[in-house]
Amino acid sequence: MSGVPLLRAPPFPWADATVALPQVSSVGMDGPLPVSRGQFADLRAARVGGCFWAPPIVGDDPIAVVLRPGSAAEVAALLAYDEDGAALWLVPQSPAGWGHVLAGRNLQPDAVDPWSVLDRARFLVAHGDDEWIALARIAGVAVKVLSPGRFGAPGDSGDALDARAALALAQAHYRDPFGGGATGLAETIDLLATWRAALDGNRQIAAASGMAWWKKAEIRRFLWHPARPLRFARSPARALALAERAGGAVAIWPSRVSPGLIAQARQQGVPLVRVEDGFVRSVGLGVDLVPPSSVVVDALGIHFDPAGPSDLEAVLANAGFSPRLLARARALRETIVAAGISKYAADTQATVPPRAEPGRRLVLVPGQVEDDMSVRAGGHGLASNLELVRRARLAEPDAEIWFRPHPDVDAGHRKGAVPDAQVLAHADRVVRGGGMAPLLDAVDAVHVLTSLAGFEALLRGREVVCHGTPFYAGWGLTRDLAPVPDRRGRALSLDALVAGVLILYPRYLDPVTGLPCPPEVLVGRMAGARATNRLRWIAPLRRIQGRLMAALR
Repeated sequence: MSGVPLLRAPPFPWADATVALPQVSSVGMDGPLPVSRGQFADLRAARVGGCFWAPPIVGDDPIAVVLRPGSAAEVAALLAYDEDGAALWLVPQSPAGWGHVLAGRNLQPDAVDPWSVLDRARFLVAHGDDEWIALARIAGVAVKVLSPGRFGAPGDSGDALDARAALALAQAHYRDPFGGGATGLAETIDLLATWRAALDGNRQIAAASGMAWWKKAEIRRFLWHPARPLRFARSPARALALAERAGGAVAIWPSRVSPGLIAQARQQGVPLVRVEDGFVRSVGLGVDLVPPSSVVVDALGIHFDPAGPSDLEAVLANAGFSPRLLARARALRETIVAAGISKYAADTQATVPPRAEPGRRLVLVPGQVEDDMSVRAGGHGLASNLELVRRARLAEPDAEIWFRPHPDVDAGHRKGAVPDAQVLAHADRVVRGGGMAPLLDAVDAVHVLTSLAGFEALLRGREVVCHGTPFYAGWGLTRDLAPVPDRRGRALSLDALVAGVLILYPRYLDPVTGLPCPPEVLVGRMAGARATNRLRWIAPLRRIQGRLMAALR
């Protein structure tokens, strides 16, 4: 048998995303199912297979019968399946040129997302060469086959149709689109699920605003959907107008979200979707205009603002973390730690100064940009780096304390510089240069306001004390000195936190192919020094600019 693979990639226009090549395996019909029932369940949960990126049939009302005629001439005969006015849908197998075949019937003349139909259907009538038969059996829908073909023949039992669906999956050759080599069915399902989740979120986004020019190429890919081109607007008001006209949402950078914009969007009925840098971001600083390889796309709020819910908080509070997902999170965490990866780089070579006294408790206090949005939202009035160091000393009177200035502040681009002499009134050392990862490996504990360094310290098994309310506080893994929302009443294991924060919430782009990818791909590129900066010519100019700004201050 031959044919188009059941599992296919969306039509990304900028790279070859092929995930399966048709029928190259010699697996036959004899013997047990070549694909497990568990993998059928994984496909059902992921809702992938067929053209899953096509427009959905909107609604949740049950559908009694789905008819898949191969030609207009078959319609009248198939109407015999009408059950006294029961919900019946005509979804042609080859919709081109059909027009309105039968007035008053639920006819879908264009390609549709099959899962939006089969999730609600009780019965499917289709020809044996129709891949919807396999998808229906995976979805648990009963099927009647009209003519023989790859996916079934008249009279086939449910078990026989299941075997054919399993065979179609088993006979394909699965391909890793990031490296071109072979991969497995489970990995392909995971990747397609990642793509489906992103496309489902992107489907509503009609316009974007507040994105810096040097990020736009990546943002277009993060927010791409084949059915809706993304339009960038110079002003939020223009973006709201575009989105209102298109019946969609506006994607906006959180620093560009004003109370007035929120009120205007609410008045116009336009949803706002916040887009912000991810937690394993790139091989360079955003302040050096290095485009992000990871972002978060949050329709509820944003992760750094504890005043309201966010998609991340919802994931951490409500998601079920399967043993397989937890194992994946553990492996990802171990890779990140072994490679010395932090938000902006992979670094295991940096020299860390020795402790003043071996055996004495060593505490790191990472400085922050004092007007950063996470500080304003989660600092509860505390913004001063000097005050943070002072509070750390009060909490740790006998410890050796190191203060690390934020690199954007040290570079002269952002607010928060404190003279070393003032810091050293409370700390034992000011440490600069190198990556964050080697420092975290060297210390016993970290005191943070809202810094991501606290989460990176948790990955390495370090004690973390939170003077503010970062997104990782309140889940039973940190010592929290600031108020934590009641919404975070759930205790999580470290691997569950990692699964939510690094796998389920953010989005990633492969810096080599530009395709949306799982975190493991980006982490692997960073660890292997294959992640490069598309705009690397800008960084030297930004460093010169930073030195001039620091001198002027």
